[in-house]
Amino acid sequence: MHARITLSLAALALLGATPAFAAEDSFVKLADQYWDEEAARDPGRATELGIHTYDDKLTDFSAAAVAKYVARQKEWLTRFGAVDGTKLGPVDAIDLELCKQSARRRLVELEEHRRWRRLPRLYADESLYPIYLVIKRSYAPAEVRLKSVIAREEAIPTLLASARNNLDDMAKINVELALEELPSNIEFLKNDAVQAFTTVKDPALRKRFTASTETATRALGEFAAWLKKEKLPKAKESFAIGADVFSKKLAADEGIDLPLDAVLARGEAELQRLRDAFVATARKIDPKRPAKEVQASLAADHGKPETLIADIQSRLAGLRKFLVDKQIVSIPSTVMPIVQESPPFMRAFTLASMDTPGPFETKATEAYYNVTLPNPKWTPAEVENYMRGALSSTILDMVSIHEAFPGHYTQFLWAPKFPSRTRKNFYCSSNSEGWAHYAEQMMLDEGVGEPKLRLAQLQEALLRATRYVVGIRMHTRGMTLPQAIDFFENQGMQSRKVAEMESKRGTEDPTYLYYTYGKLDILKLRDDYKAKLGAQYSLRKFHDAFLAEGAIPLPLMRKVLLR
Repeated sequence: MHARITLSLAALALLGATPAFAAEDSFVKLADQYWDEEAARDPGRATELGIHTYDDKLTDFSAAAVAKYVARQKEWLTRFGAVDGTKLGPVDAIDLELCKQSARRRLVELEEHRRWRRLPRLYADESLYPIYLVIKRSYAPAEVRLKSVIAREEAIPTLLASARNNLDDMAKINVELALEELPSNIEFLKNDAVQAFTTVKDPALRKRFTASTETATRALGEFAAWLKKEKLPKAKESFAIGADVFSKKLAADEGIDLPLDAVLARGEAELQRLRDAFVATARKIDPKRPAKEVQASLAADHGKPETLIADIQSRLAGLRKFLVDKQIVSIPSTVMPIVQESPPFMRAFTLASMDTPGPFETKATEAYYNVTLPNPKWTPAEVENYMRGALSSTILDMVSIHEAFPGHYTQFLWAPKFPSRTRKNFYCSSNSEGWAHYAEQMMLDEGVGEPKLRLAQLQEALLRATRYVVGIRMHTRGMTLPQAIDFFENQGMQSRKVAEMESKRGTEDPTYLYYTYGKLDILKLRDDYKAKLGAQYSLRKFHDAFLAEGAIPLPLMRKVLLR
């Protein structure tokens, strides 16, 4: 790093100068320093990306560490603000904007949204997910990875002690969700984590592992008891973050700076359009019955929970072949994802998800397509309701498009080829989730399936559009949780069980409009890209160009593809 780059802000202030950075010696090194710090600060995210320097650590959420981190992000904003973007090449110019947005995102998260003071599940996730990442991917020998798991388990009591100090603004529903999930978190460490290392025979290491597991599970149990006894009775009713924070979060996370009324109007219009299309499509399937009855008849076609994983796995190759035969998108790898049940700590909110090796991973290729099966504790009626609403045969085909081909898995396979370290680190939900949701409609438009599958695609689109509307209304317009559940069920055409899960998710993930918002922006971008290229346009050319740039905010993607 050049000396003038490392001058402190205080020193620069005394000099009466603003740091200036020449393109030839500044930005890439500055960005590297920033991402080095980010990896050290968030060890779980580093492991997810394939950086294994900090696999024995968890994030420090002590008040002092948070305050220091906030101050550091403000300093980074100043440093990046001093870079003259007009003197950078096209990749670096976009990367500069991404670095600024990264710092702003973290400041909004910590100072405005304040999940670290609101959501107890944050601390359970920060305890369990980093351990899961070490367990599931064989990037190093089992003995080496077990040492990392032990170290992370040993760090859980400290993390949960910070949670007790920080959590002073919790809503009742968010405490209840944490309490609902914590028993499965404990079971994950006692069972899944232990089973993952049965091949390790070293007596001393196994003794340490037994002790660390006992330490971690005891800490989680005590955290649950504290939440139930001390915090649940005093928790507030309102979970809403408010319109001001909502707007700031949209801008910082997704680059969306429209007035909130305009954002909501866009979602409501899309929801109505999808409802009309749903009714019209149901009429094509059976003109004699109402749309909900047609939907119900299709939902009754579902597999058995015990064979569902194998059923999904068997159908993935056909989707991949369709992409290749139709020349829809380039797929950088022949490795297939492994379908498995969602880890226990992900089941409360997640119907399905994709876990792919990070862009910096060099030794592990395992990718996992997670599916949340019915809870064994549910009644037969609840299981049937869930299977019909979330895991019917046609819905599962759409989920596989979203999660695997050409959705998340395909996009993440491009990650090692992203043009810079910044692109490999940066993630924008309206890009990634927007791409996966866009893929559902695109695949139907390109000829996958029949009217029955189109109805399933519209049902999934209705789910995402309902999230869009409900998230804004719950957090800025006074919609209650029961009202949200009814809205998902009646306006979103979802089963009761799915409606409950989705509404609860919305209390903690307020801006989960990014699926639909992203899809709409990608469709518009595709039209504009086609107009720009004219006779040179092809669908694969657009898709490859889009994926090659990384999961960047869609306003920046427009600049890149339309320049």
